[in-house]
Amino acid sequence: MLHPDLVIAICLVYVAILFGVAFAGDRRARRDSGGWLSSPLVYTLSISIYCTSWTFFGAVGSAARNGLEFITIYLGPTIVFVGWWIFLRKLVTVGRVHNTTSIADFISARFGKNPMLGAVVTLIAVIATAPYISLQLKALTDSFQVLTYPRGAITAASSTIEPDYALAFWIAAGMCVFSIMFGVRNIDVNERHQGVVAAIALEAVVKLVALLAVGLWVVGLSDWNPATAFAGAPASIIDPAETFGPRWLTLLFLAAAAVICLPRQFQVTVVENSNNSQIRTASWLFPLYLLLLCLFVIPIAIAGLERLPSGSNPDLFVLTLPMQENNNTLTLLAFLGGFSSATSMVIVSSIALSTMISNHIIMPLALRFSLLPQAGAKAMRHFILTARRGAVIFVVLLGLIYLRASNSEALAAIGLVSFCGVAQFLPSLVGGLYWSRATAAGALVGLFAGLFVWGYTLVLPSFGESALISASMMADGPAGILWLRPHALFGLTGYDPLVHAVFWSMAANVSMFVLVSLMSEPTPLARFQSMLFVDVFRRQTETEQRIIRRTARVADLRQIAERILGPTEAIAMFADRDVHRSVLAGDETISRVEQRLAANVGAASARSLISRVVSDETISVQELKRLAGEAEQIRAYSEELERKSRQIEATAAALAAANQRLREVDAQKDEFLSQISHEVRTPMTSIRSFSDILLAEPAMQEERKLRFLNIIQNESIRLTRLLDSILELDQLRAVFTRPPPTEFDPEEVLTSAMESCEALAHTAGTNLVRLRHAGSVTLSGEPDKLAQIFINLLSNAIKYNDAPKPEVRVSSSINGGVYEVRVEDNGSGIPAQDQERIFLKFERGPIAGHQGAGHQGAGLGLAISRQIAGQFDGKLFLDENGKTGACFVLQIPISGTEA
Repeated sequence: MLHPDLVIAICLVYVAILFGVAFAGDRRARRDSGGWLSSPLVYTLSISIYCTSWTFFGAVGSAARNGLEFITIYLGPTIVFVGWWIFLRKLVTVGRVHNTTSIADFISARFGKNPMLGAVVTLIAVIATAPYISLQLKALTDSFQVLTYPRGAITAASSTIEPDYALAFWIAAGMCVFSIMFGVRNIDVNERHQGVVAAIALEAVVKLVALLAVGLWVVGLSDWNPATAFAGAPASIIDPAETFGPRWLTLLFLAAAAVICLPRQFQVTVVENSNNSQIRTASWLFPLYLLLLCLFVIPIAIAGLERLPSGSNPDLFVLTLPMQENNNTLTLLAFLGGFSSATSMVIVSSIALSTMISNHIIMPLALRFSLLPQAGAKAMRHFILTARRGAVIFVVLLGLIYLRASNSEALAAIGLVSFCGVAQFLPSLVGGLYWSRATAAGALVGLFAGLFVWGYTLVLPSFGESALISASMMADGPAGILWLRPHALFGLTGYDPLVHAVFWSMAANVSMFVLVSLMSEPTPLARFQSMLFVDVFRRQTETEQRIIRRTARVADLRQIAERILGPTEAIAMFADRDVHRSVLAGDETISRVEQRLAANVGAASARSLISRVVSDETISVQELKRLAGEAEQIRAYSEELERKSRQIEATAAALAAANQRLREVDAQKDEFLSQISHEVRTPMTSIRSFSDILLAEPAMQEERKLRFLNIIQNESIRLTRLLDSILELDQLRAVFTRPPPTEFDPEEVLTSAMESCEALAHTAGTNLVRLRHAGSVTLSGEPDKLAQIFINLLSNAIKYNDAPKPEVRVSSSINGGVYEVRVEDNGSGIPAQDQERIFLKFERGPIAGHQGAGHQGAGLGLAISRQIAGQFDGKLFLDENGKTGACFVLQIPISGTEA
């Protein structure tokens, strides 16, 4: 045995070295953030935090118990990193572009910065990490007890020793102190923890050197013959057929998922990443590291089975083999390797989870119940740091509780419970990056379904017979329902409990994720976020401010920034002269403040804080125009596919159909934009004209002034109705959706239209005359649409009249069940060759010289008027009456009219 004081002293010296390295790393990072601490080598070594005490001690134990099954724990991450171009590259790029602070923040941001989703991911991460932390504490306490056991390590390893929970507590306390000192010193979680990363890189080297040293020592033993050893090894070790099967494939899947989904792995792989060269190097260097780490696992396992007494704990072969040969130096080195593996995992996991708990649970609750301190930036900083430090202690304490309550002796069994838990994030991660149709509702329901099945089929049974789950429930199911047995759910029997739990939890998660996503609709922000995430390589510079227009008072934004970021940074953010002098902040300023807040409290909480001071939030018209132009991009892409696939008949036919549909969409888009522009222009022209008259003639009679103001009010009301109808459109599909027809008197509409054009006629010096009246008549449809025809005809007659004494005559009549309106002028008329052309879009005749170029239109009025006349089942045409000037005629049947 080794004296406990010696082991403790060596551990303290080692921890002091780690403190020194972390402290030096932080100081160097403050001087030069782009130095060797950001090198691909250090980045790769930090990823090796994946290799915990499970892989250091437990891999040998797994090989001794289950043969080549242990390889899956190394092979899964190797596949992910070797194929980094497929998934990791996109994951890391999205995380870096959008400044995500954790896996919860990543998933929440993808689905519209959904706070509930962030909270659920955090909850699952905490629950899933507790067994893993308990695994590290168990490995350290077991190894320490074996080293210091009075009757010798060999006896200890082959005996049942009561776990020393007091020792586990003090180990956990030391890890909490280190995590708080070097991982939770700042509230900016986007700031990379260079000191911690440096210490983790050192520990990665120590555990690799330690395991290689033990392996080389075993192979170099004088009486150890590899041929003899392998010949006498269990069949599971030397015969892959004994191991390969459903469990082997399940472990491979879990290991591949864990290297992405474990909060600590996401922290070091995504959050700490600063450039693509790091992940490119890690794609080959990390698999090489894993290869070296597992190189001597089988020799050590075989040597332990041969040399150590029957019943010895295989998880401790790395320690007990050197101790049997009285090689204390190698034993201490092996212990330090295991110590490094465990401490690095607990430290980074607690840092990552503390950020998630603070940003996605504590901060949202504090905002919801107004618990945030109001005293200022210092109090807010203290609140956030206290929350994160408390979360570190809570996470480690939860691992201690699980260690005390669990019933599993094997390290690998404990680790696999965690692996299955964090694998529940995989559908949301992969779906979020590659499936734009995925919704927050689908992700939430899928996570809840996976969490429930995982807890029922794997977590609860891991506690053994206890108050949580009874032996009768395990054997007969709840209330005797056999098909609900935790290890034989829905009658699926004959499989390993882990395979069973992974199958049902992932089946529930994926199926609910897909089905609910297909049945639900994403919010506009979630839809835009999905575009940014799915198409990240083409949209790295785009932000949500492209589609959302917000306004907020600069003073309110500055107050929030000072509370969270502190006065110094807040002053720097608002130092720009234009922003400083403005009362209202624009989109760019609001987005910049939100981004900085997100780096401190997470995206969801930052958005909640900003939404409290935003006074107006609308969809950008310019962005809608850009989105309306998406049809053009799709059509261009479709045409490119058609060119490339011209020789394939079936594909060419499909593309032709797609092109036809795109042309229809394009035509609808043009119709939509042209009608909106023309309909808005018409009442605005009338309002502008009457306003000009009122301003130009201050001495106007009061009665006439009131009449003009009444016309302006009526046109404003009509403009408001028009804008309301536009806002109710469901994008382009609703262009042709009309409200139910109403009964109205067209004569009143005609009179109102003439009043609206009175100011234009006055400005142009045109005499506007009403001749014959039709009398009592009723039409069915939209009166505003008919008014648009009348105003267009009247305004054209006024603008295009080039007579010395211009005059416009209006008459209406009923002829044979047809309501007819004639608008005539005494100008030079319209040439015969132009009489049909003027009804086409974007075509117009020359405007009378006295009107000026300022009245130039888009050439849409007559085309739109003829289209509206068709909606009334009527017609609009130019009458060749042989007289001077032009005469436009509108005819609408009285019976069955509808528009």
